[in-house]
Amino acid sequence: MRAKQNIQGWRPTGTTVLMRVDFNVPLDSERRITDETRITAALPSIRHLCESGARLILMSHLGRPKGKIDPAYSLRPVADRLAEILAVPVKFAADTVGPDAQAKAAALKDGEILLLENLRFNPGETANDPGFSAALADLGDHYVNDAFGTAHRAHASTVGVVVKMGGGRAGFLMEKELQHLGALLHEPARPFVAVLGGAKVAGKVEVILNLLDTVDTLLVGGGMIFTFFKALGFNIGTSLLDEESLEVAREINTRAKSSRAKLVLPQDCVVAREFNDKAEKKTVLVSDIPDGWMGLDIGPATADRFEGIIKEARSIFWNGPMGVFELPSFAAGTRQVGTAVARATEAGALSVVGGGDSVAAVNQFGLGGAISHISTGGGASLEFMAGLELPGVAALSDA
Repeated sequence: MRAKQNIQGWRPTGTTVLMRVDFNVPLDSERRITDETRITAALPSIRHLCESGARLILMSHLGRPKGKIDPAYSLRPVADRLAEILAVPVKFAADTVGPDAQAKAAALKDGEILLLENLRFNPGETANDPGFSAALADLGDHYVNDAFGTAHRAHASTVGVVVKMGGGRAGFLMEKELQHLGALLHEPARPFVAVLGGAKVAGKVEVILNLLDTVDTLLVGGGMIFTFFKALGFNIGTSLLDEESLEVAREINTRAKSSRAKLVLPQDCVVAREFNDKAEKKTVLVSDIPDGWMGLDIGPATADRFEGIIKEARSIFWNGPMGVFELPSFAAGTRQVGTAVARATEAGALSVVGGGDSVAAVNQFGLGGAISHISTGGGASLEFMAGLELPGVAALSDA
């Protein structure tokens, strides 16, 4: 992948910069932000551009309002919180490309910030509509993308507007993501270990197949292991099954026999009669899951084996928890893997954690500060590691 133009040393004083950010943050029932990670991740680029005297227009989506105006998905709370964090006013446009956005964009002074309303209130955003892209482009002089989490989508704000504006630059966060993930894909220090978890095989097929030819060891945990075990002919009780991916799981098992990577599946798992923290549970071999029981975590022997492999790694990519870590009774596997990744990092390994659930787990166990890089884009990081071109990155100007 070619290096992209960035904003380091760039001073767009007196011009209007249109910047795509990822402010798709979780809100509670009172419309309060419950996790500010994505806002704080964009602050270095925001501060740099404002201090450079740019007139900054920020644009983002929030949730999935499906092309209709829905007050529950308004970005106004984000504008208010951003203003508090920066301790400067943040103007807010009640629309994206309508009269309010146009008037407020035209009135911006050097160093001031405007946040547009939710891009996905307009159906032209996800459709990458040329008219909507042109209307966005009319608001600014330059384009910057600092939203790695949406770079795998060919939307108006990530691709269409860049084409209309004749190119664009990567913000600091985007550049950081590309550098860390690029280091893993292109010239990783070895041994290179990938850890994949989460619920489903679907959505991870291409990344698994690519990693089998890239990494030295691929450790698989989480709910998706039961699809592999079903494909191998084991009884999985009432464990999660991704029925549509059974054939793919068989193909992956076959491919692994001749691939560069060693595919390591769990040998034991923690099972329970029902999905709750107080349920009766026990540890069994993966070949001995009883009828009426469900697997909810990797077992202690597997966690020890994974820990030993991670300990020797020099490069680590982790996406997806090992079990239902939100329930304390089934968090041990994910915690042990997370701790192993943190210790390997302290010993000099490069570690990248991607995906909302893995990031939540790392933060829950207080390990966030011990990881080399926590990716803000789950889907984007997976597609990148699958060797796929990200449209939002490809659209940016080459360095």
